[in-house]
Amino acid sequence: MSKPKAFVSEAKKKEVQKLKQLMKSYPIIGIVDMENLPAPQLLKMKNQLAGKAVVRMSKGRLIKVAIDELKSEINGIEKLKEYIRGMPALILTKENPFKLFKTLQKSKSSAPAKPGQVAPFDIVVQAGPTSFAPGPIIGELGSMGIKTAIEDGKVAIKADKVLVQEGETINEKQAALLSRLGIEPMEVGLNLIAVLEDGTVFTRKILAVDEKEYVDNIKAMSAEAFNLAMFIAYPCEDTIKMLIAKASREANGLADSQDILTEENVGRILAKAERQGQTLKAKAKIE
Repeated sequence: MSKPKAFVSEAKKKEVQKLKQLMKSYPIIGIVDMENLPAPQLLKMKNQLAGKAVVRMSKGRLIKVAIDELKSEINGIEKLKEYIRGMPALILTKENPFKLFKTLQKSKSSAPAKPGQVAPFDIVVQAGPTSFAPGPIIGELGSMGIKTAIEDGKVAIKADKVLVQEGETINEKQAALLSRLGIEPMEVGLNLIAVLEDGTVFTRKILAVDEKEYVDNIKAMSAEAFNLAMFIAYPCEDTIKMLIAKASREANGLADSQDILTEENVGRILAKAERQGQTLKAKAKIE
């Protein structure tokens, strides 16, 4: 006897078709986690994204089914399945993924961690002084692998420590410690986990680029490339004038040191010869 087929409601079939239609209509497909997002803030976010992006809430299983059915139509779509977590939703847009991430980040606010919540990113306890006097807190920190020392009568954390890795569940002790340290790692807002564009997945870590640091790095690399080009005398639009000026200075220096007459140094060479003649005349006591 053949195994009976599982019953799938019409509502679920329609939802899968709607998800597929949306994903085929936008070049940028993202996965967001809306866990712990209050309804008023979700409504506010949707209003802010109006005309820029579409947010579609659905069950994770239905999103995965829709993705499976689009494997042959959208390059790399199956890569998004591993990023579906918490209370997932699709976010679809025609905007640049980095611009989208920046927009979502601006609307977020921080909140303390609660036991049972999932870390949205690596939660790091950073090195530095604390307000704690020496006491049980030292053992508490040590039990979690956090190195401490006493500085100016207070407990100081000696090195950065990843307390909870991205995707891990925060336990009661970790939540209590983060609260005592004044660390509010949770973000109230749409948590963009990953975005697909032209077959490439951009994760949160890639999208969360520090613009100032990025520009500073480009400037530093540009300066290093220029210095290298000058050092090896590589001619290009940026170096050619300085290389010619440098070559001219070195050629003039060589000509002067070897008493080679050129249009540029003839006056200097003759003046030098005059000085040497006067010196020789004085030594020989020639009137």
